[in-house]
Amino acid sequence: MKTELCEKLGIEYPIFAFTHCRDVVVAVSKAGGFGVLGAVGFSTEQLQTELDWIDAHIGDASYGVDTVIPQKYEGIGEMDPEKLQAQLAAQIPDEHRKFASDLLAGHGVPEMPESEKMHELLGWTLATALPQVEEALSRPNVKLIANALGTPPTEVVDLIHEKGRIVGALCGSAKQALSHKKAGLDFIIAQGYEGGGHTGDVGSMVLWPEVIDAVGDTPVLCAGGIGSGRQMAAAMAMGAAGVWTGSIWLTVKEASNAPAQKETYLAAGSRDTVRSRSVTGKPARMLRNDWTEAWERDDTPDPLPMPMQGMVTSDMMVRTHVYADKAETQAVAFNPVGQIVGRMNQILPAKQVISNLVDEYYDATDRLQSLSPDA
Repeated sequence: MKTELCEKLGIEYPIFAFTHCRDVVVAVSKAGGFGVLGAVGFSTEQLQTELDWIDAHIGDASYGVDTVIPQKYEGIGEMDPEKLQAQLAAQIPDEHRKFASDLLAGHGVPEMPESEKMHELLGWTLATALPQVEEALSRPNVKLIANALGTPPTEVVDLIHEKGRIVGALCGSAKQALSHKKAGLDFIIAQGYEGGGHTGDVGSMVLWPEVIDAVGDTPVLCAGGIGSGRQMAAAMAMGAAGVWTGSIWLTVKEASNAPAQKETYLAAGSRDTVRSRSVTGKPARMLRNDWTEAWERDDTPDPLPMPMQGMVTSDMMVRTHVYADKAETQAVAFNPVGQIVGRMNQILPAKQVISNLVDEYYDATDRLQSLSPDA
């Protein structure tokens, strides 16, 4: 199963695991895959702590870091995070903050102590993501940087290449993929409509070959709805250089999600997700709940553009994480996940998930071989 990216990164399997949990990064990389830590939501100091822990536990294995630098967002151009926060905060209507606060209070989610409240802009802009990239590039084991929204700015791409690392970005269309290629990115992640988090509106089986054909010799990782070796085999058969997975790591044994959140995922079916702007301001797939439904009503505020909607909801994300096991918290929690959630019905070690993907992949390819007239 060796591909160009396997050779370049020194990994056994072209299975890339996006996760916000450092334990999962280490477990996947040690099992022959490639763990990628999502940096959004971490301050630079918090990211440093996470990377210190990974470096202390991952041994000689390599890993990556994923950032969020949208191509377009409110306040673009301002590089002072404090000035940017003040500028954006002044544009947020009071009704949005009150609406979010009332939703949480109505579901009994406790407020955070004043001393523990977080900065509202953690990632989501060049001003806040660039220090994260610089911190990641200071680590020898970090071999890859990915951007979750749009083509990274030229200065970021140049910085990553100067440090001898590779850079890629997600896309939801062939047009976006060609923009990535033109910008000199080393690989492209084609994420279909089925995927969790920020995703476009074209299904994986249509999107993957469109992107692969469009970008030619640039390696493409397929994402969106991959939770089995059969689905991995389908992506590889189309010409993928590997698969980019995310949702399936939310319920592994090593995941740091609270038990109540894991149970929410385990109980969900493939039709229980929705693409909603209610958390970040851009369409992102998550579990449907009272929070997503409330922001969709005609008599409630419309979500704001990124990153202002994220500033409104940052308090929700912190409180529902800290108090995840409170009775009604999951009804207003941010639970990003793809439609593959319907297959996420047991808690397994990350190493076992990798093993299952590989075994199923070979079973699928063997079956295809058996269909050949010469078999």
